[in-house]
Amino acid sequence: QVQLVESGGGLVQPGGSLRLSCAASKWDFSMSFMTWVRRPAGKGLEWVAGINREGSMTDYANSVRGRFTVSRDRAENMVYLQMNNLHPDDTAVYYCARGPSLRLWYDTDIRRGTQVTVSS
Repeated sequence: QVQLVESGGGLVQPGGSLRLSCAASKWDFSMSFMTWVRRPAGKGLEWVAGINREGSMTDYANSVRGRFTVSRDRAENMVYLQMNNLHPDDTAVYYCARGPSLRLWYDTDIRRGTQVTVSS
C-alpha cells in the first residue's frame, strides 16, 4: 500500500514561511501528478497546488498564487510546498496526494497530513 508522509508543518507568525515535504514509500512519484490540498478546521478539503509528472507545469489556487511554490525532486522521490508570506487564513492541515491532473486528487491519499498554524 502506498504511504505518503507529510512533514514540515508548525506554528508560524503571519508573514513567516514554512516548507512542507511529502515522501512516498512503495510508489514512484514520477508516475503521478501530485497535489497539495488543505483542510481548515471545520471545513472541507481545498485544493492548493499541483505539479505535473515532469515538474515542468504547476498550478495554484488564487488564494496562494505568488506566495506558495510547489516543486518535486524526482531523484529523491519527494514533493515540496514552499509557503511564504503566510496568512492566518492559511491555517489548516495540509496533505499531499496523487491525482489525475494538476487540480484533482485521490481521496484515498488523504490520511495523516501536517498541521500549519499561522498566528501571532
